[in-house]
Amino acid sequence: MSKIYIVEDDDAIRTELALALERNGYEALACTTFDHVVDDVLEASPDLVLLDLSLPQTDGQFICRELRSHSDVPIIVLTSRTTEVDEVMSMTLGADDFIPKPYSLRVLIARMQALLRRSSSAQGKTVLRHDGLELDVARSRALYEGSEVELTKNELRILSLLMRHAGTIVSREAIMRDLWNSDTFIDDNTLTVNINRLRATLDKIGVHGYLTTHRGQGYSV
Repeated sequence: MSKIYIVEDDDAIRTELALALERNGYEALACTTFDHVVDDVLEASPDLVLLDLSLPQTDGQFICRELRSHSDVPIIVLTSRTTEVDEVMSMTLGADDFIPKPYSLRVLIARMQALLRRSSSAQGKTVLRHDGLELDVARSRALYEGSEVELTKNELRILSLLMRHAGTIVSREAIMRDLWNSDTFIDDNTLTVNINRLRATLDKIGVHGYLTTHRGQGYSV
């Protein structure tokens, strides 16, 4: 069941959309406060985000940019801000689709399905194994001695990259390029934070000291 995260401040629209998604076989999550939207979305690790642009205390385009800088999760903008500038800006900042309100639920579901298919195809259905740890890429889960834990998209990307290159050092630059798919400067501390989060996640299933830091070089498993 695909997990869809709704970022919409209108209670009625949010509730109606969540119910419609659940009737169509999706798991629907949503935020009701908008102070830490990006963190909330990343923590939920959804398969797709439905994002309004006009939000209290923040702006949907800012959220779109921040999400894309940390994750490759598919983003569909659903908004009443329907100018060409809004559409171009949203797509430039990383949205995968732009649907003006009011919208047809059938059209929305069809576009969601198309994005999810492409995302699933890109991710593949590979299972990686190394040193007792199993990584189910398709399900974004790590398994060890009967225990398993769900990974965020960044955790999945880092662990997948390191496991595919097991026994060799992967440079910090290579990991950052894989994470954010950009030559734009990314604060080096951001990668450190993501590495530490992955270590903490693996600790939950009893995998300690799996990632090795090579000072000035990168990381390995």
